[in-house]
Amino acid sequence: MKFVDEYRDATTAQDCAKAIAQITTRPWTIMEICGGQTHAIVKFGIDELLPDNITLIHGPGCPVCVTPIALIDQAIAIASHPDVIFCSFGDMLRVPGTTQDLLSIKATGGDIRIVYSPVDCLKIAQENPNKQVVFFGVGFETTAPATAMAVYQAAQQNIPNFSMLVSHVLVPPAMEAILSAPHRKVQGFLAAGHVCTIMGYTEYEAIAPKYQVPIIVTGFEPVDILQGIYLCIKQLESGQAQVENQYSRSVRKEGNQPAQNILKEVFEIVPRQWRGIGEIAQSGLSLKPKYAQFNAENRFDLTGIQSEESPDCMSGLILQGVKKPHDCAAFGKRCTPEHPLGAPMVSSEGACAAYYRYRQQTAVVARV
Repeated sequence: MKFVDEYRDATTAQDCAKAIAQITTRPWTIMEICGGQTHAIVKFGIDELLPDNITLIHGPGCPVCVTPIALIDQAIAIASHPDVIFCSFGDMLRVPGTTQDLLSIKATGGDIRIVYSPVDCLKIAQENPNKQVVFFGVGFETTAPATAMAVYQAAQQNIPNFSMLVSHVLVPPAMEAILSAPHRKVQGFLAAGHVCTIMGYTEYEAIAPKYQVPIIVTGFEPVDILQGIYLCIKQLESGQAQVENQYSRSVRKEGNQPAQNILKEVFEIVPRQWRGIGEIAQSGLSLKPKYAQFNAENRFDLTGIQSEESPDCMSGLILQGVKKPHDCAAFGKRCTPEHPLGAPMVSSEGACAAYYRYRQQTAVVARV
């Protein structure tokens, strides 16, 4: 296959679904860890092609969604400073903090700019020497190398008015947290292909046998996902628990070594709060002490910020795969993309946003 449309071919997808049905003899529950996979599953109706005894549940694979509300509130506080140019990826602007979001600050005069790369912020800082330029570093291992490169270049070029508010998180510790839960449902994982493009999949080779779960590195198109499910079911039916790479056109076992090297240069691994889930040990990245001068938390007074989740939002349960979006009484009513109660309704990788866009009518019927 050479082109994207081949990975969306209806006949090939139907053949994959039939192959899955032929090897499935009992109920199985599989979690896709990536929000991009979640959107593909819901958009293309992949779950509806599967036998009734296969359940797909959505994991915490949306980095925007798992950014803790305290950091959102800190970002809002920093962006409110008149001498700050606050830079971010676009999908962070609508994520609700305790009382506001970044878009509200922009609407009232805050200098908030959408960038496509953290490195773009360095030019902005050089062009505005009298302003503090802050980038909101959010994402999994996929986007962390670009954040690390921006910090590294800022140090090399001696750009004193640039800093980062960092909220990068790591996937393997989150998978272990889910598998360690007392009432876990997950029996197999579809691992995030783009994360493994950077990090490889050697880390998963210890997780799979430890928790007796197959882990299939999987792409994002319908045929990718169906092939990943097939490989996972095949292992489950035979009692295996290994790591397999469905996404071989992009992922190598060792990953991208230069990207990993820049991560090791700039970041250290720390505990990290996950929105709606809580603290997961060794699941976050923070700037090393040698780059502490670029840590926005050291430049701004962020004390006294009181953060609180909406009591009407069950995003934590959705991010853990315990509930699905249409199980929430606020879904599509008090919580919409225009007026979200939680991050999963805002992000382009959020499960609630996927259900609102592609399954809203189904959810409304189910509630009646």
